[in-house]
Amino acid sequence: MDRNGHRDVTEVPFRPSVGAPPGAAVLDFPGLAARARSHGLDVHAPMRLAFHQLITVRSGVLRCSVDFTEYELTEGGWMWVRPGQIHQFRSALGAAEGTAVLFPPGYLGAATAAAARLDRPARLPLMVPEGAEAEALRSLVDLLENEYRTMSGPLEAHIEVVRHLVAVLVLRLAHLPGAASGDTAGSEAFRRFQRAVERDYTRTHRVEDYAARLGYSVRTLTRATRATVGCGAKRFIDDRVLLEAKRLLVHTDLSATAIGERLGFPDATVFTKFFRRRSGETPAGFRARASGARR
Repeated sequence: MDRNGHRDVTEVPFRPSVGAPPGAAVLDFPGLAARARSHGLDVHAPMRLAFHQLITVRSGVLRCSVDFTEYELTEGGWMWVRPGQIHQFRSALGAAEGTAVLFPPGYLGAATAAAARLDRPARLPLMVPEGAEAEALRSLVDLLENEYRTMSGPLEAHIEVVRHLVAVLVLRLAHLPGAASGDTAGSEAFRRFQRAVERDYTRTHRVEDYAARLGYSVRTLTRATRATVGCGAKRFIDDRVLLEAKRLLVHTDLSATAIGERLGFPDATVFTKFFRRRSGETPAGFRARASGARR
C-alpha cells in the first residue's frame, strides 16, 4: 500500500512457465497462485495484466473485480480479462475450483484474432454459457488441460495443438450471446478509431483530431462508434479518459492535479469539472469512496 492507503497496481507482463509449452499457460487455481508467488506477486493484489486471462469455475464461488466492477463466478461461469484492464481476486482462490488460461496478444493467428474480435471491447467480462454450449466448453477445457500437461509427439506439434485448442476456446467464448460487439459496415472505421484513442487519449480528447488523423469525417466516426458500441465518438473518448482517471485515483497516490496533467487536461479545474460531469462526484470524493470500499 502507498502512504494514502491505496493498493498499488502491479503491472504484470506475460512470462512463459518453465518446462511448459511457450506462449500460453493453462493452470488450475492452486497453480495460478503458485505461478504468482514464483514471480514475487500477491495473487490477490490488483494487477494490470499485459495478457488475456480466461477464468472458469467448476465448483464453488470466486469473486473478482475488473475495472471497479465486482463480479461473482459460480459453476460454469467464465471471465475474460483483457490486456490493460485492472483485475483483482476479491475472494480466496481456495474457495473455488477452476481453470485459468493465459495468453499474450499476438499468440493467436491474425485470422483467429479477427474472427474472435480481439481488437474490440467485450460487452461484459462475465459470461455464463448454457446448455450444449456449456458442455462443449467444459469438454474443450478438459482437452486443453490434458494436452498442456501431457506432451505427446514432437514438441513443435504439441505447441501447435495447444495453440489451436486455445484458439477454439477463444472463438467459442467470443461468439457467446452478449459476449461480442456488433458487426457493421462502419466497424473498420471504429477499429481504427479505437486503436487511435488507446494510443492518444492522453494527448487529445477531440473527435475532430482523430477524424483528421484517420481521414474520416466526424460524422463517420460518430456513426461507426455508435453502431459498434452504442455510444458516440466523443462519449467513447471520454469513457476511456474517465476509466484511466478512476484507475489512477484508486491505485496510485497521485494528486488530482497530477492525474489531470497526465490525462491531457490543461489544469485541475477542467479535470475536476470533467470528472464531476461524467461520474457525478469529485475526484477526491470518488477516491475516498472507492478506497473505503476496498478496505
